[in-house]
Amino acid sequence: VGSTFVRIGPLANVIGTGKQRFVAILLLLIGISGFVSRSFVTIGADYIGTLTRIYFDANMAPGQVIALHGQKGPQAKILPPGFHFIPFINVLYEVQEHPIVEVPEGGYGLLIAKDGKPLRDDQFIADPWPEEQFTNMLNGEYFLTEGGGQKGPQLTVLRPGRYRINPFLFSVQMHKALDVPTGHVAVIRSNVQTSASCPDVETQLKNAGATGTGIALSAPLVPGGCVGVWDKPKSPGRYYLNSKAYVSTIIPTRVQTWTYKGGYTARKINLVVGDDGKISQNEQQTQVPVPADAASHAINVRVEGWTIPVDMRVTVQVHPEDAPRVVASVGDLQRVQDNIVTPAIRDILRTIGGHPDRKVLDFIEKRDHLVGLVERAVAPEGHKAGVTIQEVRMGEPSIPPELLVATLREQLATQLRRTYIEEQAAQKERIEVERERATADQQAILVKAEIEKAAAEHQKERLRLEGEGEKLKLIEIAQGQKAQVQVLGEERVLELQMLKEALAAAKEQPDIVKIPQVYVSGSGSSLEGAAAILGASNLVRTIKPAANKRQ
Repeated sequence: VGSTFVRIGPLANVIGTGKQRFVAILLLLIGISGFVSRSFVTIGADYIGTLTRIYFDANMAPGQVIALHGQKGPQAKILPPGFHFIPFINVLYEVQEHPIVEVPEGGYGLLIAKDGKPLRDDQFIADPWPEEQFTNMLNGEYFLTEGGGQKGPQLTVLRPGRYRINPFLFSVQMHKALDVPTGHVAVIRSNVQTSASCPDVETQLKNAGATGTGIALSAPLVPGGCVGVWDKPKSPGRYYLNSKAYVSTIIPTRVQTWTYKGGYTARKINLVVGDDGKISQNEQQTQVPVPADAASHAINVRVEGWTIPVDMRVTVQVHPEDAPRVVASVGDLQRVQDNIVTPAIRDILRTIGGHPDRKVLDFIEKRDHLVGLVERAVAPEGHKAGVTIQEVRMGEPSIPPELLVATLREQLATQLRRTYIEEQAAQKERIEVERERATADQQAILVKAEIEKAAAEHQKERLRLEGEGEKLKLIEIAQGQKAQVQVLGEERVLELQMLKEALAAAKEQPDIVKIPQVYVSGSGSSLEGAAAILGASNLVRTIKPAANKRQ
């Protein structure tokens, strides 16, 4: 038994040592697992990781915001997306995820650094970073150490895109990019100097005075990259300029029309012609408002003691090369309109209207001449501010109706007289037309009448000819009878005539002829037999009384 115990003792020692090793290995595995689990971190694809040191490093200096290597606090270093193994990172640091900064199209990001070197006394914005150093600017460690980045707003901006930026070091403000539309230019006034070759202030004022003497307003302009108004404007396009450093003024280069209209009471006298031809008149008043898009109200001109509101229209244009002078000397196109052109055109028109030889009706009868005077006088005033006056036009002036009514009445009377004459001529012409129309309507009757007239004339001529013939016939008969009388004697001729008439009557009334059955013979002339027969008949007895009566 003893030997048994002797053998079992070393075995127990062996068993006890194995447990300790197991526990040690287990503890080692647990420690390794704990170490590994506390020594890695995974950052999402659209995020970055920031680190805040908690233990075992030095404190930051007073005023320091971002900790450098070996200091506790927010670290300048960031973790990009992916898996990262750093011993005890989850113990020594607090790890946070932040979304990647995205600058949208049409805008830019303004960076404001929370730590870095302080700005100089003459600075309000940090110095620009060269384009090739842009990536290093976003590296917090490089920005604070090697790059010498400055605290505060940065002149260099973020253009559209995605950026991994340490939110402990930078804050980002979104702004709209400068869009210069077509037909416009952008004049830039710079508050920072980025060029080494810039004229001093005295030189700028000297140059401004030289350009402004008698020709233009004083307008100091500087080259691009210098402090002041740049002498060359930005053409249409998109620009990512820091609005804190560069102030832009959009100037239209298209033709602009400024109108001066309305703001007065228009008076008018209406003439009315009555049925009796008399002319009466009545006054009408209309309030003329100022249009919403007008530069100002109409210009009141004093002429011959009368106040005449005159509508004007001025066409102006700013050439691109003159736009910086407009901004430097006046400010913008609206100020040019309000402070330069409007006062000038009012003064010029009033001066022209107040000339001793000027008449009220000149604003109607000599309008082109007056417009030329105004245009020639106002063009130099606009040119001083960099504005080109293209043309000046005058609208309808509101002439007092008392000055026009006499002329209108005279014109109306003349027109009435002329109208009366024309109406008389028209009436005569209408009567002629009606006559012609009536004649045309009665054409058949007229033709018939003409035919009857011609027939009557023909009948008249026929009867005349017949009468002439009958006359000649009677003359011949008379001469024949005269010859018969000379041969036969009057008694025989009478009997012969009676015999002819009896024969004619017998033709018309055969019943009156009754011839007896008588035989007559004799030795006389050939008429004896006929006379004997007729004498015995009732025809002869009927004719004899008529013959005796004629005798």
